[in-house]
Amino acid sequence: MTEFWLISAPGDKTCQQTWDKIMAATTRTNNLSTNHKFNIPDLKVGTLDVLVGLSDELAKLDSFVEGVVKKVAQYMADVLEDSRDKVQENLLANGVDLVTYITRFQWDMAKYPIKQSLKNISEIISKQVTQIDNDLKTRASAYNNLKGNLQNLERKNAGSLLTRSLADIVKKDDFVLDSEYLITLLVVVPKTGYSDWQKAYETLAEMVVPRSSHLLFEDSDSGLFSVTLFRKAIDDFKHKARENKTFIKHFHYKKTDILKHLLEAFIAWIHIKALRVFVESVLRYGLPVNFQAMLLQPNKKTMKKLREVLNDLYKHLDSSAAAIIDSAMDIPGLNLSQQEYYPYVYYKIDCNLLDFKV
Repeated sequence: MTEFWLISAPGDKTCQQTWDKIMAATTRTNNLSTNHKFNIPDLKVGTLDVLVGLSDELAKLDSFVEGVVKKVAQYMADVLEDSRDKVQENLLANGVDLVTYITRFQWDMAKYPIKQSLKNISEIISKQVTQIDNDLKTRASAYNNLKGNLQNLERKNAGSLLTRSLADIVKKDDFVLDSEYLITLLVVVPKTGYSDWQKAYETLAEMVVPRSSHLLFEDSDSGLFSVTLFRKAIDDFKHKARENKTFIKHFHYKKTDILKHLLEAFIAWIHIKALRVFVESVLRYGLPVNFQAMLLQPNKKTMKKLREVLNDLYKHLDSSAAAIIDSAMDIPGLNLSQQEYYPYVYYKIDCNLLDFKV
Protein backbone atom coordinates (compact mmCIF):
# COMPACT_ATOMS: atom_id res chain seq x y z
CA MET A 1 0.00 0.00 0.00
CA THR A 2 1.34 3.40 -1.02
CA GLU A 3 -1.63 5.23 0.52
CA PHE A 4 -1.20 7.08 3.80
CA TRP A 5 -3.66 8.91 6.03
CA LEU A 6 -2.22 12.04 7.62
CA ILE A 7 -4.42 12.88 10.60
CA SER A 8 -4.30 14.91 13.79
CA ALA A 9 -6.14 14.81 17.09
CA PRO A 10 -6.00 17.19 20.06
CA GLY A 11 -3.57 16.38 22.85
CA ASP A 12 -5.06 14.90 26.00
CA LYS A 13 -3.05 15.83 29.05
CA THR A 14 -0.06 15.24 26.79
CA CYS A 15 0.33 14.56 23.08
CA GLN A 16 1.95 11.25 24.01
CA GLN A 17 -1.35 10.10 25.50
CA THR A 18 -3.07 10.89 22.18
CA TRP A 19 -0.44 8.79 20.43
CA ASP A 20 -0.78 5.91 22.89
CA LYS A 21 -4.55 5.84 22.39
CA ILE A 22 -4.39 5.52 18.62
CA MET A 23 -1.67 2.88 18.85
CA ALA A 24 -3.81 0.85 21.22
CA ALA A 25 -6.88 1.21 19.00
CA THR A 26 -5.27 0.44 15.63
CA THR A 27 -2.17 -1.69 16.06
CA ARG A 28 -1.78 -3.57 19.29
CA THR A 29 -4.68 -6.00 18.94
CA ASN A 30 -6.10 -5.71 15.42
CA ASN A 31 -3.21 -4.62 13.12
CA LEU A 32 -5.35 -2.13 11.17
CA SER A 33 -2.48 0.18 10.24
CA THR A 34 1.19 0.98 10.63
CA ASN A 35 1.53 4.31 12.42
CA HIS A 36 4.21 7.00 12.62
CA LYS A 37 4.41 10.28 14.47
CA PHE A 38 4.46 13.14 11.96
CA ASN A 39 6.67 15.92 13.26
CA ILE A 40 5.46 19.46 12.60
CA PRO A 41 7.53 22.31 14.10
CA ASP A 42 6.20 25.22 16.14
CA LEU A 43 4.95 27.42 13.34
CA LYS A 44 3.68 30.99 13.70
CA VAL A 45 -0.08 30.90 14.23
CA GLY A 46 -1.12 34.41 13.14
CA THR A 47 -4.70 35.69 13.38
CA LEU A 48 -7.91 33.73 12.98
CA ASP A 49 -8.85 35.63 9.81
CA VAL A 50 -5.49 34.78 8.22
CA LEU A 51 -5.85 31.11 9.17
CA VAL A 52 -9.33 30.86 7.65
CA GLY A 53 -8.19 32.44 4.38
CA LEU A 54 -5.01 30.38 4.35
CA SER A 55 -6.99 27.16 4.77
CA ASP A 56 -8.69 27.73 1.41
CA GLU A 57 -5.47 28.86 -0.28
CA LEU A 58 -3.57 25.79 0.94
CA ALA A 59 -6.27 23.47 -0.39
CA LYS A 60 -5.83 24.97 -3.86
CA LEU A 61 -2.02 24.91 -3.55
CA ASP A 62 -2.13 21.28 -2.43
CA SER A 63 -4.06 20.31 -5.56
CA PHE A 64 -1.73 22.32 -7.81
CA VAL A 65 1.47 20.87 -6.33
CA GLU A 66 0.15 17.31 -6.48
CA GLY A 67 -0.67 17.87 -10.15
CA VAL A 68 2.86 19.13 -10.85
CA VAL A 69 4.39 16.14 -9.03
CA LYS A 70 2.41 13.70 -11.15
CA LYS A 71 3.10 15.62 -14.39
CA VAL A 72 6.85 15.49 -13.75
CA ALA A 73 6.62 11.76 -12.98
CA GLN A 74 4.71 11.18 -16.21
CA TYR A 75 7.21 13.26 -18.19
CA MET A 76 10.12 11.38 -16.67
CA ALA A 77 8.65 8.03 -17.62
CA ASP A 78 7.87 9.21 -21.17
CA VAL A 79 11.33 10.63 -21.81
CA LEU A 80 13.39 7.94 -20.15
CA GLU A 81 11.25 5.14 -21.54
CA ASP A 82 12.07 3.05 -18.49
CA SER A 83 9.82 0.39 -17.04
CA ARG A 84 7.50 1.42 -14.22
CA ASP A 85 9.56 -0.49 -11.63
CA LYS A 86 12.84 0.98 -12.84
CA VAL A 87 11.54 4.54 -12.65
CA GLN A 88 10.10 3.91 -9.17
CA GLU A 89 13.52 2.69 -7.98
CA ASN A 90 15.03 6.06 -8.90
CA LEU A 91 12.57 8.11 -6.85
CA LEU A 92 14.48 9.30 -3.80
CA ALA A 93 13.76 12.31 -1.60
CA ASN A 94 16.73 13.56 0.43
CA GLY A 95 18.49 10.29 -0.36
CA VAL A 96 15.73 7.90 0.76
CA ASP A 97 12.70 6.35 -0.93
CA LEU A 98 9.45 8.31 -0.83
CA VAL A 99 7.76 6.12 1.79
CA THR A 100 10.74 6.42 4.12
CA TYR A 101 10.83 10.18 3.55
CA ILE A 102 7.25 10.78 4.68
CA THR A 103 7.33 8.24 7.55
CA ARG A 104 10.45 9.99 8.91
CA PHE A 105 9.41 13.47 7.84
CA GLN A 106 11.48 16.36 9.16
CA TRP A 107 10.66 19.96 8.31
CA ASP A 108 13.27 21.56 6.03
CA MET A 109 14.24 24.62 8.08
CA ALA A 110 16.62 25.93 5.41
CA LYS A 111 14.08 25.97 2.59
CA TYR A 112 11.07 26.95 4.65
CA PRO A 113 12.18 28.99 7.73
CA ILE A 114 9.65 28.67 10.53
CA LYS A 115 10.32 32.23 11.63
CA GLN A 116 8.40 33.26 8.51
CA SER A 117 4.63 33.57 8.67
CA LEU A 118 2.50 30.68 7.44
CA LYS A 119 1.42 32.76 4.45
CA ASN A 120 5.03 33.56 3.52
CA ILE A 121 6.00 29.89 3.73
CA SER A 122 3.10 28.93 1.46
CA GLU A 123 4.15 31.64 -1.01
CA ILE A 124 7.74 30.32 -1.03
CA ILE A 125 6.45 26.86 -1.88
CA SER A 126 4.06 28.23 -4.49
CA LYS A 127 6.84 30.15 -6.28
CA GLN A 128 9.18 27.15 -6.15
CA VAL A 129 6.67 24.73 -7.64
CA THR A 130 5.43 27.26 -10.22
CA GLN A 131 9.02 27.54 -11.44
CA ILE A 132 9.25 23.74 -11.68
CA ASP A 133 5.96 23.67 -13.60
CA ASN A 134 7.15 26.35 -16.04
CA ASP A 135 10.44 24.55 -16.58
CA LEU A 136 8.54 21.32 -17.18
CA LYS A 137 6.39 22.97 -19.86
CA THR A 138 9.53 24.25 -21.61
CA ARG A 139 11.21 20.85 -21.47
CA ALA A 140 8.10 19.03 -22.60
CA SER A 141 7.69 21.35 -25.57
CA ALA A 142 11.33 20.91 -26.59
CA TYR A 143 11.09 17.15 -26.14
CA ASN A 144 7.94 16.89 -28.25
CA ASN A 145 9.52 18.98 -31.01
CA LEU A 146 12.67 16.87 -30.97
CA LYS A 147 10.66 13.67 -30.93
CA GLY A 148 8.66 14.84 -33.94
CA ASN A 149 11.80 15.74 -35.86
CA LEU A 150 13.41 12.40 -35.10
CA GLN A 151 10.33 10.51 -36.21
CA ASN A 152 10.63 12.23 -39.57
CA LEU A 153 14.28 11.23 -39.83
CA GLU A 154 14.06 7.63 -38.79
CA ARG A 155 11.84 4.62 -39.27
CA LYS A 156 11.61 2.91 -35.93
CA ASN A 157 15.26 2.08 -35.15
CA ALA A 158 16.52 2.60 -38.68
CA GLY A 159 18.74 5.48 -39.75
CA SER A 160 22.39 6.36 -39.36
CA LEU A 161 23.97 7.23 -36.03
CA LEU A 162 23.93 10.87 -37.13
CA THR A 163 20.13 11.02 -37.32
CA ARG A 164 18.67 8.31 -35.11
CA SER A 165 17.65 8.69 -31.49
CA LEU A 166 20.23 7.50 -28.98
CA ALA A 167 17.80 6.99 -26.11
CA ASP A 168 17.81 3.21 -26.56
CA ILE A 169 21.59 3.02 -27.04
CA VAL A 170 23.25 5.02 -24.28
CA LYS A 171 22.94 4.39 -20.56
CA LYS A 172 23.43 6.48 -17.45
CA ASP A 173 26.73 4.71 -16.76
CA ASP A 174 28.13 5.95 -20.09
CA PHE A 175 28.22 9.53 -18.81
CA VAL A 176 29.96 11.59 -16.17
CA LEU A 177 26.98 13.20 -14.43
CA ASP A 178 26.62 16.04 -11.93
CA SER A 179 30.21 17.24 -12.37
CA GLU A 180 30.97 20.94 -12.25
CA TYR A 181 34.07 20.53 -14.41
CA LEU A 182 33.76 17.38 -16.55
CA ILE A 183 31.36 16.47 -19.36
CA THR A 184 30.94 13.43 -21.60
CA LEU A 185 30.44 13.97 -25.33
CA LEU A 186 29.31 11.46 -27.93
CA VAL A 187 31.19 11.28 -31.21
CA VAL A 188 30.24 9.49 -34.44
CA VAL A 189 33.34 8.07 -36.15
CA PRO A 190 33.37 6.33 -39.58
CA LYS A 191 34.48 2.72 -39.29
CA THR A 192 37.47 3.44 -41.50
CA GLY A 193 38.60 6.08 -39.00
CA TYR A 194 38.54 4.05 -35.74
CA SER A 195 42.32 3.75 -35.59
CA ASP A 196 42.89 7.44 -36.29
CA TRP A 197 40.33 8.40 -33.65
CA GLN A 198 41.97 6.29 -30.95
CA LYS A 199 45.38 7.80 -31.78
CA ALA A 200 44.20 11.41 -31.99
CA TYR A 201 41.29 12.11 -29.62
CA GLU A 202 43.43 12.85 -26.55
CA THR A 203 45.29 15.58 -28.49
CA LEU A 204 42.31 17.27 -30.20
CA ALA A 205 42.16 19.75 -27.31
CA GLU A 206 43.70 20.39 -23.94
CA MET A 207 42.08 18.81 -20.90
CA VAL A 208 40.78 15.63 -22.56
CA VAL A 209 40.69 12.83 -19.98
CA PRO A 210 43.19 10.14 -21.07
CA ARG A 211 41.77 6.74 -22.03
CA SER A 212 38.22 8.07 -21.60
CA SER A 213 36.92 7.14 -25.07
CA HIS A 214 34.84 3.97 -25.37
CA LEU A 215 32.93 2.42 -28.26
CA LEU A 216 29.26 2.31 -27.19
CA PHE A 217 27.54 1.17 -30.38
CA GLU A 218 28.14 0.67 -34.07
CA ASP A 219 26.12 0.16 -37.22
CA SER A 220 27.26 -0.84 -40.69
CA ASP A 221 28.99 2.51 -41.38
CA SER A 222 29.98 4.19 -38.12
CA GLY A 223 30.68 3.81 -34.43
CA LEU A 224 29.42 5.85 -31.49
CA PHE A 225 32.25 6.73 -29.09
CA SER A 226 32.13 8.52 -25.76
CA VAL A 227 34.87 10.89 -24.64
CA THR A 228 35.22 12.85 -21.40
CA LEU A 229 36.87 16.26 -21.13
CA PHE A 230 36.79 19.46 -19.13
CA ARG A 231 33.85 21.72 -19.94
CA LYS A 232 36.09 24.67 -20.80
CA ALA A 233 37.61 22.64 -23.68
CA ILE A 234 34.31 21.80 -25.43
CA ASP A 235 34.41 24.40 -28.21
CA ASP A 236 38.03 23.71 -29.14
CA PHE A 237 37.42 19.96 -29.12
CA LYS A 238 34.35 20.22 -31.38
CA HIS A 239 36.26 22.37 -33.88
CA LYS A 240 39.19 19.94 -34.10
CA ALA A 241 36.83 16.96 -34.28
CA ARG A 242 35.12 18.40 -37.36
CA GLU A 243 38.49 18.95 -39.00
CA ASN A 244 39.19 15.24 -38.45
CA LYS A 245 35.91 14.24 -40.13
CA THR A 246 34.27 13.07 -36.93
CA PHE A 247 30.91 14.39 -35.78
CA ILE A 248 29.79 15.42 -32.31
CA LYS A 249 26.37 13.96 -31.52
CA HIS A 250 24.42 16.36 -29.30
CA PHE A 251 22.88 14.26 -26.58
CA HIS A 252 22.71 15.25 -22.93
CA TYR A 253 21.65 12.72 -20.33
CA LYS A 254 19.11 14.71 -18.29
CA LYS A 255 17.81 12.01 -15.98
CA THR A 256 19.22 13.65 -12.87
CA ASP A 257 17.65 17.02 -13.76
CA ILE A 258 14.23 15.44 -14.18
CA LEU A 259 14.55 13.50 -10.92
CA LYS A 260 15.66 16.66 -9.13
CA HIS A 261 12.52 18.49 -10.27
CA LEU A 262 10.26 15.59 -9.35
CA LEU A 263 11.64 15.18 -5.86
CA GLU A 264 11.77 18.90 -5.12
CA ALA A 265 8.08 19.03 -6.02
CA PHE A 266 7.34 15.96 -3.88
CA ILE A 267 9.15 17.42 -0.87
CA ALA A 268 7.25 20.69 -1.33
CA TRP A 269 3.99 18.73 -1.52
CA ILE A 270 4.58 16.99 1.82
CA HIS A 271 5.39 20.35 3.43
CA ILE A 272 2.07 21.65 2.11
CA LYS A 273 0.35 18.69 3.80
CA ALA A 274 2.12 19.59 7.04
CA LEU A 275 0.97 23.20 6.73
CA ARG A 276 -2.61 22.09 6.12
CA VAL A 277 -2.58 19.84 9.17
CA PHE A 278 -1.23 22.65 11.33
CA VAL A 279 -3.71 25.27 10.11
CA GLU A 280 -6.73 22.97 10.25
CA SER A 281 -5.78 21.64 13.70
CA VAL A 282 -5.55 25.16 15.13
CA LEU A 283 -8.88 26.11 13.54
CA ARG A 284 -10.63 23.00 14.87
CA TYR A 285 -8.98 22.43 18.21
CA GLY A 286 -8.20 26.03 19.20
CA LEU A 287 -5.34 27.64 21.11
CA PRO A 288 -2.90 27.08 22.65
CA VAL A 289 -1.54 24.76 19.93
CA ASN A 290 -1.90 21.24 21.30
CA PHE A 291 -2.34 18.39 18.85
CA GLN A 292 -0.59 15.24 17.69
CA ALA A 293 -0.09 14.73 13.96
CA MET A 294 0.05 11.07 12.94
CA LEU A 295 0.74 9.24 9.70
CA LEU A 296 -1.24 6.01 9.26
CA GLN A 297 -0.51 3.44 6.59
CA PRO A 298 -3.75 1.41 6.45
CA ASN A 299 -3.86 -2.26 5.62
CA LYS A 300 -5.81 -2.60 2.38
CA LYS A 301 -8.16 -5.30 3.59
CA THR A 302 -9.16 -3.46 6.78
CA MET A 303 -9.51 0.14 5.61
CA LYS A 304 -13.23 0.28 6.34
CA LYS A 305 -12.69 -1.13 9.81
CA LEU A 306 -9.90 1.40 10.45
CA ARG A 307 -12.22 4.25 9.49
CA GLU A 308 -14.86 2.93 11.91
CA VAL A 309 -12.31 2.68 14.73
CA LEU A 310 -11.11 6.24 14.14
CA ASN A 311 -14.69 7.47 14.08
CA ASP A 312 -15.40 5.82 17.42
CA LEU A 313 -12.18 7.19 18.87
CA TYR A 314 -12.74 10.81 17.81
CA LYS A 315 -16.49 11.27 17.26
CA HIS A 316 -16.69 13.41 20.40
CA LEU A 317 -14.66 16.08 18.56
CA ASP A 318 -17.45 16.80 16.07
CA SER A 319 -20.75 15.04 16.62
CA SER A 320 -22.30 16.30 13.36
CA ALA A 321 -19.47 14.84 11.26
CA ALA A 322 -19.61 11.58 13.16
CA ALA A 323 -23.35 11.30 12.56
CA ILE A 324 -22.91 11.78 8.81
CA ILE A 325 -20.20 9.10 8.71
CA ASP A 326 -22.33 6.68 10.76
CA SER A 327 -25.25 7.07 8.36
CA ALA A 328 -22.99 6.77 5.31
CA MET A 329 -21.61 3.47 6.58
CA ASP A 330 -25.15 2.10 6.64
CA ILE A 331 -25.87 3.05 3.00
CA PRO A 332 -24.20 0.70 0.48
CA GLY A 333 -22.60 2.45 -2.48
CA LEU A 334 -22.56 5.92 -0.90
CA ASN A 335 -19.17 7.51 -1.49
CA LEU A 336 -18.11 10.62 0.41
CA SER A 337 -14.62 10.72 -1.14
CA GLN A 338 -15.16 13.97 -3.06
CA GLN A 339 -15.63 15.93 0.13
CA GLU A 340 -14.09 13.82 2.86
CA TYR A 341 -14.75 15.29 6.27
CA TYR A 342 -14.20 13.52 9.55
CA PRO A 343 -14.27 14.49 13.24
CA TYR A 344 -10.46 14.54 13.14
CA VAL A 345 -8.19 16.38 10.70
CA TYR A 346 -7.52 14.10 7.73
CA TYR A 347 -5.56 14.30 4.45
CA LYS A 348 -4.68 11.46 2.12
CA ILE A 349 -1.20 11.04 0.64
CA ASP A 350 -0.60 8.57 -2.18
CA CYS A 351 3.08 7.85 -2.91
CA ASN A 352 2.24 6.02 -6.13
CA LEU A 353 3.34 8.78 -8.48
CA LEU A 354 3.45 6.45 -11.49
CA ASP A 355 -0.24 5.69 -11.77
CA PHE A 356 -0.30 6.14 -15.53
CA LYS A 357 -0.46 4.14 -18.71
CA VAL A 358 2.83 2.55 -19.70
